[in-house]
Amino acid sequence: METAPFFAADWLNTERPIALADFRGRVLAVEVFQMLCPGCVLHGLPQAQRLAQTFEARDLAVIGLHSVFEHHEGNSRETLAAFLHEWRIRFPVAIDAPGEGPMPRTMAAWALQGTPSLVLFDRKGAMRARHFGQVADLALGAEVMTLIGEAAAR
Repeated sequence: METAPFFAADWLNTERPIALADFRGRVLAVEVFQMLCPGCVLHGLPQAQRLAQTFEARDLAVIGLHSVFEHHEGNSRETLAAFLHEWRIRFPVAIDAPGEGPMPRTMAAWALQGTPSLVLFDRKGAMRARHFGQVADLALGAEVMTLIGEAAAR
């Protein structure tokens, strides 16, 4: 099975670059955000942190994807690093590679509407869900548990 295209220009909160294939065997949640997006700061990133704290790392990996499609000048790597430190975001965060136009490459390849978006991959690396905007914790938890349980049921 081919993994979804992923174009990280840089990484924060990790010592080495990461590929989506590195997460095979675990469910993967990717929180796509912009640090200047109110919905991302108030809902998306806190929810991603709750996911990382709630589920066992052997079952679920959580990463961030900083995808800037507006206000490019205020979204430098240094500013993002300070933001992650200030908000105590500990999971790895990729910086989406610039695209041809305003839309970053991964965001365009995944056909995302905007931020915040949460993308779920199953244990085999297949994209299984794309959520735009706020997702209820209970519904998301059930969805993640279903994906985690799929491998156990086989």
